[in-house]
Amino acid sequence: MKHLVATVAAGAVITAALASPAFAELKPGAKAPDFTAPAFMAGQPFTFKLADALKKGPVVVYFFPAAYTKGCQIETHLFSEAVDQFKAQKATVIGITAGNTEKLAEFSKDTEYCAGKFPMALDAGAAIAKEYDATLPTRNISSRTSYVIAKNGTVASAYSAMDPNDHVNQTLAALKTLNGKK
Repeated sequence: MKHLVATVAAGAVITAALASPAFAELKPGAKAPDFTAPAFMAGQPFTFKLADALKKGPVVVYFFPAAYTKGCQIETHLFSEAVDQFKAQKATVIGITAGNTEKLAEFSKDTEYCAGKFPMALDAGAAIAKEYDATLPTRNISSRTSYVIAKNGTVASAYSAMDPNDHVNQTLAALKTLNGKK
């Protein structure tokens, strides 16, 4: 009986850790780690370089746990629907994941989700996510964390929440503030 209680207690602790929204994202003002990553745009492979994207303006980097999972489909669809609003703010959007990377090329062109409107990058082993403090506790996959990176390479905004529904609103508001618009 003691073994069963210990097993149930350990399972509860692990479940709580995985469900916990306690993220330690980079704070505004921090230098955003530079990265280069294999990516897809409408299913076509290319190499995404943060430094090159920043030359054009701010960059919205959103980390998501895995392609073709419910929350990630919602979040990616919402970013896809709002991509013109991001472009109006002179921003580049990129989604990054360490999960289901073998499906990322297809996900990047799926008309129901990304529809090829912005790049999706592979993050093997969550290496980039780790640099951005955007991994799920006890797991080697990305959390759901969105950053606005200013043209000078500093973090202008960070937003972490497993609920995918407010990431677009949070990053657009941060971009408008960054650009001096209300």
